[in-house]
Amino acid sequence: MSAWFLLAASIVGVCWCAYTDPHCDGKQVIVHLFEWKWPDVALECERFLSKKGFCGVQVSPANEHVMVNSPPRPWWERYQPVSYKLHSRSGTEAEFTDMVQRCKAVGVRIFVDVVINHMAGLGRTGTGTAGSSFDSSNYNFPGVPFVREHFNPYCKLNNYGDPNQVRNCYLVDLTDLDQGNEYVRNKIAAFLNQMIDIGVAGFRVDAAKHMWPKDIDAIQQKLKDLPEGGRPFFYHEVIDQSNEPIKTSQYTSLGYVTEFRYCLKIREGIQDFGRLGQAVDYGWGMTDSEHAFVFVDNHDNQRGHGGGGNIITHEKPKEYKMAVAFLLANDYGFTRVMSSYYFGDNSDLGPPHNDDYSAKDVPINADGTCGNGWVCEHRWRPIANMVAFKNAVAGTQKGNYYNMNNQIAFSRGNKGFFAMARDSHMDATLQTGLPAGEYCELISDCARKIAVDGSGNAHIVINNNEEPIIAFIVGGPSSGSGSGTGGGSSSGGGTQPADTTPSGPLPTAPAGWSRTVVLMERQTSVGQDLFIRGGLDHKTHTGCTSDAATSACSIPIRVRPLGTGSHYDRYNAWSAHDDHLDWYGAEANQGRYNGAMAQGTPALWTTNSAGQAGHSDLNTYGQHYWLVDVDMDCSKTDNGWFELKAVVNNEWEGNVPAGTCTGSGAGAPTAQTGNHWARCGMMNVFHFNSASCEIKSLP
Repeated sequence: MSAWFLLAASIVGVCWCAYTDPHCDGKQVIVHLFEWKWPDVALECERFLSKKGFCGVQVSPANEHVMVNSPPRPWWERYQPVSYKLHSRSGTEAEFTDMVQRCKAVGVRIFVDVVINHMAGLGRTGTGTAGSSFDSSNYNFPGVPFVREHFNPYCKLNNYGDPNQVRNCYLVDLTDLDQGNEYVRNKIAAFLNQMIDIGVAGFRVDAAKHMWPKDIDAIQQKLKDLPEGGRPFFYHEVIDQSNEPIKTSQYTSLGYVTEFRYCLKIREGIQDFGRLGQAVDYGWGMTDSEHAFVFVDNHDNQRGHGGGGNIITHEKPKEYKMAVAFLLANDYGFTRVMSSYYFGDNSDLGPPHNDDYSAKDVPINADGTCGNGWVCEHRWRPIANMVAFKNAVAGTQKGNYYNMNNQIAFSRGNKGFFAMARDSHMDATLQTGLPAGEYCELISDCARKIAVDGSGNAHIVINNNEEPIIAFIVGGPSSGSGSGTGGGSSSGGGTQPADTTPSGPLPTAPAGWSRTVVLMERQTSVGQDLFIRGGLDHKTHTGCTSDAATSACSIPIRVRPLGTGSHYDRYNAWSAHDDHLDWYGAEANQGRYNGAMAQGTPALWTTNSAGQAGHSDLNTYGQHYWLVDVDMDCSKTDNGWFELKAVVNNEWEGNVPAGTCTGSGAGAPTAQTGNHWARCGMMNVFHFNSASCEIKSLP
């Protein structure tokens, strides 16, 4: 992008985005992998979350904590710190570091639940998970070290109407740290800075309501910027039910703030769709959308704690799927979905465990669900596939609102459309606000297609008892390549392009290697990158595999150097060992940029304005034309033709309408499909999600 645009964005970021940027390239959804071990989190980032477009993972507290014998190893022992050593029930510091870095490498950020209001409860002694001794009744925590002078004087919290008690007294007899003490502030800041150095992108602050905002602010001011730049992301646990003097608004200057009232509002709305229109009721004083951190349930309230009891959980799967789908479709707040384990009637029960009470692994069954007692509702199709919807419609508002007879539907700008029927049935022709075309229906893994006519109307039919939800987006996946509850990718086109129908004469195939250029026009935002994927169609060619090096549907290429300097750093890093144009994403040895994997063959942002960063003589069109310049083995194409699609931050183009290109090199390709058709040895100019194109000889 141009230098002035980047400068303006960075200036705006200082004003708006302090502590509210999750640093995940515009992705909008966090999942809480509650009590997962670090190696399992790393695997889930690589095999599932990155493919589904998740922004990041909230992990359980990473530091040393008590080990409670009665009840045996409950979940809440993680919330009684012994020291700030990174050794917990989830694993060692080395395993934590490996997890953070592996997740970051595939574009999934880690957000750590931090307990900085208190240490272990009064009356507890012994050793913690890292072997540190402690004696909480004598305020002795040598693993930090903390001693009596670092804690507030004892007083029992019994009046939530008194802000002084809430913030200075002992929550359920947990030894209350004095965050006004400079030594305490420095120790907490050092703990957080250590994790920032490792690659953690932000923090959920447990019990923030029980600390003074000015003290939290003082600690945050001591924190480093992230290694890649920008302030760490923060969201603060403040349980505000509108009946106490402490309000979420007192914490919004510090980042996002948890909005527990939304859990109640969604439950009421799922029971009676007529109330979903009031899910965000500012008459309650609910948090503004730019600072509201929202969810259907969390690890506390699903157990009846922390404002719980009247909420929907995974124990009612149909209602829960609808609730989370609405959460991800609505235009309110920053979203987190829950991933639980079964605990039955025992609200203290720790994670699924082995005989020694160590947490069990999280195995993935053949149908994509989890075993060993892990619920993994984040893998349920209506939840996992709605992540692509939430990402695609970011920044838009609801429109074309329809709500009657326990049926609801609305558009999100001109980017997406959502519909849901409480009683499992719906049949209506509705205005979608979207361009005409055929759309992949996300919840069904593209097994259904929705046709939008030239006036923006679509016939919406729901007849599904378990998942009565429909969602589709502009730029969504182009084919139904999903596989069951946890399989497939709703944010990608799978490993093959759309169906083909042969038509038209074939052009003469160029011989051997030839320089080939693609320009893809797509206006993007700071932090977004564009890649292309393509080759030959799997359904009409043999010998195709999912490995670029062996697939007959991938085409050998040699990426041409385009420049040096900061504007070219990402392109140059991702171009290394990119040896094929293929449908499959990063190749085995393809280069990385700051640990992030490529999503295909990288393109370079260009402009036709001389003197601006990204200027290219090949671009005679304007700004936001992404350039791919390679030598291609034309003998591996289909008589000189190949297909491609653009991918922006893991989001694929939708089906491209059939059309005829202009230019000296235009002609009839071998088929009409939902992909762009390009010619080897030519300059190919396309527009994202558009049939408009030009093919001409290279200058």
